[in-house]
Order: sequence, then C-alpha cells, then structure tokens
Amino acid sequence: MLHGVLLIGLFACAAFYIGSAKVFVDLSLSPMIIGIVLGMLYANSLRNHLPETWVPGIQFCSKRLLRTGIIFYGFRLTFQDIAAVGIPGITVDAIIVASTVIGGYLIGSRLLKMDRDTAMLTSIGSGICGAAAVLGAEATMRTKPYKTAVAVATVVIFGTISMFIYPIAYRTGLLDLDPQQMGIYGGSTLHEVAHAVGAGNAMGDEIAATTVIVKMIRVMMLVPVLLILGIWVARRSHCGDGVQGEKGRVAIPWFAFGFLLVIALNSLSVWLNTLQTPMGLPAAVVDVINYIDTFMLTMAMVALGAETSIDKFRKAGAKPFVLAFIIYVWLLGGGYLLARYLAPALL
Repeated sequence: MLHGVLLIGLFACAAFYIGSAKVFVDLSLSPMIIGIVLGMLYANSLRNHLPETWVPGIQFCSKRLLRTGIIFYGFRLTFQDIAAVGIPGITVDAIIVASTVIGGYLIGSRLLKMDRDTAMLTSIGSGICGAAAVLGAEATMRTKPYKTAVAVATVVIFGTISMFIYPIAYRTGLLDLDPQQMGIYGGSTLHEVAHAVGAGNAMGDEIAATTVIVKMIRVMMLVPVLLILGIWVARRSHCGDGVQGEKGRVAIPWFAFGFLLVIALNSLSVWLNTLQTPMGLPAAVVDVINYIDTFMLTMAMVALGAETSIDKFRKAGAKPFVLAFIIYVWLLGGGYLLARYLAPALL
C-alpha cells in the first residue's frame, strides 16, 4: 500500500509546485483542482502500467485520507464567523444550500433523467463549497470515482467564470448592491472557497471580508447536509436502488462530526487568543495544520482523478454540465434577488 500512497504523494507535490505559478495563483486555482487534473492525465496515460499491488494505496488516499482531510478542514472555520454576518447571511445561505441541493437533484434525476449519484454530487458541489463538498458527499455516498470527477469539473468551470464575472459586474454598476449585500451575494453563490477569496479581493477589503465569512458559513452547512444524505442513502438502499452497503442501514458520516468538533476547538482557540491566554493555538500552528490538510485533500483529489478515464466522462455525457449550467443560472439570479431584497429586510 505504501507504494501507492507515495505515488499519490508525489503527484500532490507536483500539484503544489504547479499551483505556485503566478498564472494559477492569479486564477485562484487551488492545488486540489490541479491535483485532480494531474490524476486524470495519469489515468488516461500510464494508469494501465501501474502494478496491482499499488492500487490499495490509491484507494486509501481516496477514502480514508479524504475523510481525515475533511475533518481537519474545520480549522478554517469558527463559530465567531456566524456572529459576524448575523441573520441575513445565515438565512440567505440556508435558502441557497437547500434550494440548490434539492432543486438540482430533482432537475437532474427527473427532468434530465441523469444518473442520480452524479446529480446529487453536482448539486452539492454547486450549492455548498465546491470540490470539498463533493468529496464529503462522495465519502458518504461511496460513489464511483469518475462521478466525483465529473461533479468537480462542473464546479471548476462555472466557479472560475463567476470569479471574473462578479467583480466586473460590481465595478461597472451592473449590480445594484451595497458592499454588505455584494459580500452576501458572492459568499452565498460562488462555488469554491478559493473563488470567493479571489472575487472578494478584486472588489475591495470590505466586500472580501463579508464574502469569505458568508462562504465559510455555507461550508459549515456541509455537516447537516451530509447527515441527511446518509439517511437518504439508507432509504435508497432499502428500496434496492443499487446503492452499495447494507440494506436500510444509515450511512452515518462520522467524519462530519469530527469536522464539527474541529470547528468547535478552533472557535475555542480563537476565543482564548482574544483573551490573550497561552492556551489557544498560535496562528502559525493553525496555518501549518491548514497547509497539511490542503496537501491531504490534494492527495485525495489526485487519487480520485487516477480512477477517472476519458471513457467514463463519455459515459456520463453532457447532462451533468447541463445541470450545472441550470444551477448556475439559479445562483446568479436567485442569489441576487435574495441578497438585494431579503437580506436588507432581515437587518
């Protein structure tokens, strides 16, 4: 297994090195996104020459290492972030997440007649926090890796487009929003955390702060979504819908509780630091933890990409991208209306 883990680790190192190039930094493309691309390139070139004894190491990275990475992702979040934006940001986030996940799944599975797992992964990725949400859902649903890769691809495409559109629309006055409303709009609708950071910084420090906080609240909503998803998976299994695992058994995503616990610990640490006590974690230590966590998630993305060939993309077809576009239109239009009219009413 060690050989497979080391191979994925080398690809993750390459993703970090490539991601440090100025062009990728300017585009706010995280090593995770570059990692899944490298994994897919490998899957469609040298994958067949890999010794079978290395496969367990790759599967370890795409499953157990993935769950560990999601848990430590909580060091990026605090409960203090929720208090900073108040009821308007939380309410808009909740509406966006619920409507995007449920509506996206129904449109994909019933209207477009596409694979249900892919429809759910695509909806969760667009509705919550991009690739990290897709990874969390994949760990709960235990879907095939190529479905995860397809969902991540849709997030990358439309999230990157938004990162450029939002600052231009705001600077030109196309969006009739004040800085706080714009921050809520961006944070509640941009796909990736990196996209929220990139777009927010392009619009000014005040908007950037609100955008990132609102985005992080959306990330926190991954926990209840995964719990509900586990119950949904169990019901599908009970109905004989082709889901892996024991029939009727709820697939409780225990790593989601670990994720929530880490958020609580980080919140406590931040509070202790504000009291100037030596008990809180130093910011430098948290930065190191986040760096290691990003590396683990990058390894997981590489491993998922290594199981994704072009043939599997062809098998998925164009429907996931059609669904992602429909969700994208909703995020642009629906998110704007919520930020413009609902958020001020809740202040």
